[in-house]
Parts: sequence; structure tokens; C-alpha cells
Amino acid sequence: MKLWQSIREFGLEYCDLPTTLQNVASLLRAITLNIDSRHTARIPFICYVMTVVITLSYFYVFLVSMAWFVFVRSAETRDYLAAMVVLSLGISSEIGTLKFFYTFIYIKKVQRIVREYLECDHMVVPESRFADNVLKTMRNVKKRAILYWVVVIGNGVVYVTKPLFMSGRHHMEDRYIVYGLEPMFESPNYEVAYFLMMFGLCFICYPPANVTVFLIVVVGYTEAQMIALGEEMLRIWEDAVAHYNNKYHTVGALTNSSEKNKIINQYVKFRLTEIIKMHTTNIQLLRQVEFVFRSAIAMGYVFLVLGLIAELLGGLENTYLQIPFALIQVLVDCYTGQKVMDASSLFEQAVYDCKWENFDKSNMKTVLLILQNSQKSMRLSVGGITVLGFSCMMSVMKSIYSAYATLRTTMS
Repeated sequence: MKLWQSIREFGLEYCDLPTTLQNVASLLRAITLNIDSRHTARIPFICYVMTVVITLSYFYVFLVSMAWFVFVRSAETRDYLAAMVVLSLGISSEIGTLKFFYTFIYIKKVQRIVREYLECDHMVVPESRFADNVLKTMRNVKKRAILYWVVVIGNGVVYVTKPLFMSGRHHMEDRYIVYGLEPMFESPNYEVAYFLMMFGLCFICYPPANVTVFLIVVVGYTEAQMIALGEEMLRIWEDAVAHYNNKYHTVGALTNSSEKNKIINQYVKFRLTEIIKMHTTNIQLLRQVEFVFRSAIAMGYVFLVLGLIAELLGGLENTYLQIPFALIQVLVDCYTGQKVMDASSLFEQAVYDCKWENFDKSNMKTVLLILQNSQKSMRLSVGGITVLGFSCMMSVMKSIYSAYATLRTTMS
């Protein structure tokens, strides 16, 4: 019963931040990453063994052997098509693994990010309108994370099992030769090579998928907070009037217009102070996330460009499983960055439409301060060079096609 409950918590019924982060932390503990410092239980020894095995397999098959095959073996055989296919496989594998290594290097900072996000969530009043709005957006965020995880892991499963459904002996890439395992289709080389590639693909798919899911969740929570804060700004004046009517007007305690405005604006001031605090907290949290991952994302874009050019040169019929894998990893980063920018813009619009003309001068000045801060759009960047969003993705796609067309013409 307890096991079934734990499994159910991975579903959309439980989309609050603590549970969602707990889901991600559980998946990452399997590869020896403890992103939640509250978890003091030791990670099982078998997890360390498996992590070492898949990491070493990845380095040997997709880095060492790939470099040997592309620069030595292909130069001898002059099979440049095979070289492009294998090169694209090796480069594409780097896109997600960089995030894993950056998370490993900055694990203390990641733990602090998790702790501060949970503290931010603790500030939300349970069962309030703000909490309901946050939860509503977090449901979409968790749906986004689950879909990404299923696509990436599913792509890896299809890639690994594809040879099993083909007649005769086949590898994931029949043209590829793992260094030191020739001939590749004779036992025991065939079995050794297959398992080495399978373990290497586990490293390519599982760790990056979970690290990216973590990125989706924490940035998505900032998106949820900004949307909910925008709703609070839009409703702040009517909430203040309702507060006055419920507490004073119904008992006839106050009828003076100036006293009424004073009480209403006191309530507005209190709410504005809370909104400023939450807005500032989210800005600081997003900056910390960007600091940890922006270099990994930037290098991922470089590998995406190189990998997709190699995949196109290798032929779509040979790389039809590699292209979606490379694209979705970067596309989801762009989508995540775009969504947080959109939420920031919604908040900015809400600040301007909050009926500030009814406030007293002090609250008007506070709204002006919030408006100035909100105009500095919350965003993720690609190594601090460009903003992560749809426009960035389109620019990269255009650059890839231009480079491919140029190289194709030259090779022809």
C-alpha cells in the first residue's frame, strides 16, 4: 500500500512543489545525486556501482571509441558517411550530459536552491487563492516534465531495443565499431559491445532527463508564482474594499470617507509588501538557477548545432532517432525560458492594471517601484549571451540549416 502511494505521487494528482521536488530527488538519488539536503539516509551502494559502470561505458563507447572511429578508422576506410553518423551520435550525447556534470559540480548550490524554493513555497498560505493559482500552473509544469521524461527515456529504449526486433545480428549503429572489439558481430565481441553501448545509452538518457526535469520544475514554479502574483495584483483593490466591508461597514463602525480610504489603503500597503517580498525572492531564485545551468545550456547549444549538422550530413534515414533526441533537449529549455518570460510579462501588465489610480500617494509610489522592477523581464540566458526563448531557438535552427546547406554544397 505504501509503495502504491509512493508511485501515485509521481502523477498529476500531487503537483505541489514539495512532492514534485521529492519525485525528482528520488530519481536523481539513483545516480548518486542528492539534491535535497534534508535526505540524510545513505544512498545504496549498488547505485554507486551502477553509476560508475554506466559512466565508464559512456566514456569508452561514445567518447574514446567515437573519436578513434571518426578520426582514425574512417580516415583509413574513407567511409565518411559512417563517420558523420557516428560523430553526430557522439556530439548529441554531450548535450544533456553536460547538465548532469554541472549539477554534480555545483551540488551544494543546487541543494541551496532546493532549500530556498521550499522556503519560498512555505510562505504561501495554504488553501488561499494564491496557493490555488500556483497549484493550477504547477499541474501544467509537472505535465510538461512528465512528457519530456517519457519522450527522452522512450527514445533511448527504442534505440536500445531496435536491434532485437531485426533479423540477424545488429547493433544500434551497424557501421559503428567499438575500439578493441573487432569483429563486432562475432561472440563474445557482439555481446560485450551491445551491453557497453546499452550502459552508455543509460548514461546519455537517464541522468540528463532527470536533471532537465529538475530545471523544468524549479523554473516552472517561478512561472507559477509570477502568474499567481499577477492575479493578486489585479484583485488587490477589490480585495481591499471587500476587507473593509466585511470588517467595518457591516457593523456601521465607520462611515467617514477619509477613514474608509485610510483603512483600505492600509490593507493595500500590507498586500503590496507581501507581493514585493515574493517577487524579489523569485528573482533571486531564478538568478541562482541561471548561474548553475547557463554554461551547460550554452555549451549544449554549441553541441546541438554541430550534432544536427553532422546528423543532416549523415542522412535523415540514418539518424532519424538521434535528431528528435537532440532537438527536444534544447527545445524544452527554450520553452521553459519562454514560459517564465511570458509569466513575467503577465505580471508586469497586471501591475499596470491594478487600479493604482485609486491608491493613496504612498501606495502609488510602491506600485511604481514594482512596475519598474517588473519591466526587467525574468529570463534564463544561454551563457549570458542571448535570452533563452523561441526567438533564440529559431535563430539556432536558421544557423544550422545555413551551415548544412553550405557544407552540402561544398561536399557535392
